[in-house]
Amino acid sequence: MASTITVSLPQQSYEIAIAPGSLSLLGGHLAKLNLGKKILVVSNPTVFPLYGESAIASLQEAGFDVFTCILPDGERYKNLEVLQKIYDVCLQNRLERSSTMVALGGGVIGDMTGFAAATWLRGINFVQVPTTLLAMVDSSIGGKTGVNHPQGKNLIGAFYQPQFVLIDPDVLKTLPVREFRAGMAEVIKYGVIWDRDFFAQMEASSHLDAMDNISPELMELILKRSCQAKADVVSQDEKESGIRAILNYGHTIGHAVESLTGYTEVVHGEGVGIGMVAAGKIAAELGMWTQAEVERQDSLIVKAGLPRKLPPGLDISQIVEALQIDKKVKAGKVRFILPTQIGNVTITDEVPADIILRVLAEMGN
Repeated sequence: MASTITVSLPQQSYEIAIAPGSLSLLGGHLAKLNLGKKILVVSNPTVFPLYGESAIASLQEAGFDVFTCILPDGERYKNLEVLQKIYDVCLQNRLERSSTMVALGGGVIGDMTGFAAATWLRGINFVQVPTTLLAMVDSSIGGKTGVNHPQGKNLIGAFYQPQFVLIDPDVLKTLPVREFRAGMAEVIKYGVIWDRDFFAQMEASSHLDAMDNISPELMELILKRSCQAKADVVSQDEKESGIRAILNYGHTIGHAVESLTGYTEVVHGEGVGIGMVAAGKIAAELGMWTQAEVERQDSLIVKAGLPRKLPPGLDISQIVEALQIDKKVKAGKVRFILPTQIGNVTITDEVPADIILRVLAEMGN
């Protein structure tokens, strides 16, 4: 089942290796990359007790000196204050330009470790070892790193590509069901924006809401096709000056919902699911795609066990206000990624405010 996908970039291409049981081979993979001797493994108290020992043993066996930094678990800790802990450990252990940071965890750990690697000594080596479905198919690939500002998600960050991404599907066996479903939101996103055949293959599955309900063959397909889609888009547009923006499908309203609920009530994938439902409805209102396509998308979102309604008590006018400080705002206009058919989307800033309000009101019931 082992697969290798290449992210081809002008400055630095790298490989994504997907194979069950490959976490114990991490050291061997990194030994081939001509890295320095010191490695800092950054993780959290949920992931580290499960997989830290295996990762460290593999790295030490390959001859690396390994240090660790354990950050608190959760999106609300993805800030500059917590980031400082990584820099402190770097200083204590004298990490050098040739040293490497390894992110062992989900999207929060990957984003923070990547940003720390981008900024420590103006840039050291960085490797992603994602342990959640969402990180495997999305955030570990493409070099977006950063932390949140109290008023907005990922407002502080850098584009900084990893040297390597190691995906071991076996680690998903310990992933809570809610987090698995959150990852499926990003998977469904790829079907809508890029790969209609993949979308149809997911439709053929009766359940997408838990790893136990998905065949190993479909799980392999989910990882390969999602990573390939992300690699294809990033290879065309590394710094999001054009087509890469389509990867933000569902994220415009999704990020607003996450930040307004303090990153505690709605996990990222749930926000994306809600955002995709909203984008689908907006596209239908604008006559860009059909009601049948809206229903096809929404039925996959339901099949993955994701919410389609806004969290109760959320003020719709606050969501509209939050959209104005999103990174995707250009010249004061909110940019939406909207579908034109399954497998294709367009980028537009011509969405009338009354349609946004009407769709959000409908989703608040």
